[in-house]
Amino acid sequence: KEQYYSEQHSSLINKAYQTLLNPLSRGLYLLELKGVEAAQETDCDADSVFLMEIMEINEKLAEPKDEETLEEIETLIKVKQEELTKEVTAAFERDDLQEAKKLLAKMKYFANLEDKLKNKKIPS
Repeated sequence: KEQYYSEQHSSLINKAYQTLLNPLSRGLYLLELKGVEAAQETDCDADSVFLMEIMEINEKLAEPKDEETLEEIETLIKVKQEELTKEVTAAFERDDLQEAKKLLAKMKYFANLEDKLKNKKIPS
């Protein structure tokens, strides 16, 4: 019985660690704790400048590129993710949950771009 409980707690601790490790999942969890539903992709009211930026990066990723170009895109994505993480942190500190929700929706876009980049870098 003790072993069963230990396994259950170990699983929960691992899940909690994975949630808190990533800024996006951590922010979404904090919203959930505050009772705010995360933005769905369909109700994202992202500004047109942001959406154009995402489209441009997607287009760059769609084209066959050399390793140097992929590194540049990776750096750009990391910088944007770091900026958004700082902005989300500030929004939570101000208790501005709606702003945090909008910023987390933007972070989701960059997480998707990061996944596409990783898939592009893995040789087929």
